[in-house]
Amino acid sequence: MPTLTAALRAEYESLFNRCVINPSRTKPVNDLVKKLIGNRARYEAVSRATGVPWHFIAATHNMESSQNFTKHLHNGDPLTARTVQVPKGRPLGPPPFTWEVSATDALGLKKLDASTDWSLAGTLFRLELYNGWGYRTHHPETLSPYLWSFSNHYVSGKYVKDGVWSPTAASDQCGAAVLLRRMAELGEIAFKVPAAVAAAAQAVPRYAMKKSTDASIVAQVESLQRWLGGFPQIFLKVDGVPGEKTSNAYKTVTGSFLPGDPRS
Repeated sequence: MPTLTAALRAEYESLFNRCVINPSRTKPVNDLVKKLIGNRARYEAVSRATGVPWHFIAATHNMESSQNFTKHLHNGDPLTARTVQVPKGRPLGPPPFTWEVSATDALGLKKLDASTDWSLAGTLFRLELYNGWGYRTHHPETLSPYLWSFSNHYVSGKYVKDGVWSPTAASDQCGAAVLLRRMAELGEIAFKVPAAVAAAAQAVPRYAMKKSTDASIVAQVESLQRWLGGFPQIFLKVDGVPGEKTSNAYKTVTGSFLPGDPRS
């Protein structure tokens, strides 16, 4: 099974940042997102019980059971009985089940909780894992439609049934990453920042036009510059000088200039 390496993390972040919803799919995507947001309270109830972000639960609910609250989050089987498809026999206990009980079981079965990496890359990694690695492992030329269908990252190629691949068949289901992209565009969701990135962001030097003689401050500035350079369309030289260019980049990412910048 793939692991969330630095390279895979960068891939997910780049794809998400460059994701554009196909114009012909704008209305269907907007309709799906509007319905997800409308049911946010139910997703947040399960989020409070599990520690899993509501938007991950919402996207998974759309993918696995078309936002139907009478079906298991595990696989879309009806809540009137335990699951029949894989994973079979869930949840434990006598049916029928409430959607919330079933959803909590499904997430627990996947070992998802508040300690899971819920950064942007971590979220997309878990969504792809939820569906399986068939595309990445056997057809790496095709990005998983489970994530990217209805966007510029996907045209065709899908498993029409278990183990049967068609390079010409196209998914007619909106990808989970596309739903999250639209929710992010609307300002409805935000992703947790990885601890290493958060530490770099917190190490904010004061604005200055010259390099400090203090080696620890220079290292702090260089760390910030490397972090800023990881964002799209920011091309910053790592020179240890927290001057105008670094302050401009910091404002682009955070909305504020560096402390001490006279433009603040």
